[in-house]
Amino acid sequence: MRERALWARGIARVAGIDEVGIGPLAGPVVAAAVILPPHRTIDGVRDSKTLSRKQRERLDGDIRAAAVGIGVGLVGPADVDRLNPYQAGLLAMQRAVDALPHRPDHLLIDARTLPEADTPQTPVVAGDRSVHAIAAASIVAKVYRDALMREMDARYPGYGFARHVGYATALHLAALRRLGPCAVHRRSYAPVRALLGTTPSADTVGRT
Repeated sequence: MRERALWARGIARVAGIDEVGIGPLAGPVVAAAVILPPHRTIDGVRDSKTLSRKQRERLDGDIRAAAVGIGVGLVGPADVDRLNPYQAGLLAMQRAVDALPHRPDHLLIDARTLPEADTPQTPVVAGDRSVHAIAAASIVAKVYRDALMREMDARYPGYGFARHVGYATALHLAALRRLGPCAVHRRSYAPVRALLGTTPSADTVGRT
């Protein structure tokens, strides 16, 4: 693991960073930064995309119990539209680093470099599959975002956010055509942009 090489050099606070939610049509981009104790691994931690919801939620608890520090950063849908998805991902990651309770000594980031970071950093291609701390961050970010989208499902009924968490599934696209975009949809994404002339239902108007 990349962490082991850093720990061997006396670099103790190694933060793994990953984001989720670049692709969905609705909701925030969420990033997490996770610092685990040196030489600590958690059984079952791997790329969140390979895990079931039940596995992710169990591991999220294990990670939070073991971590030296966890930071979460969000970028809302309006700012995703304003910045573009890639820049929104970088901002969410930077916010996650800034939210850590302890200053990290080194950042291991899933395939990104943070231009505003003043901490040494290493981008790792496919890091969520090869770096334990990045995989842990991917789980924390995914569980956090999915919980937010379940809250959105209660606030904006009819879209099915609890099921597809904002991704462009057939269910979601059918709801968009029927109801029009709501306050948490990303206006710059093509399927939403194409429906901006659709009048939303009364349940979708005026909610933030």
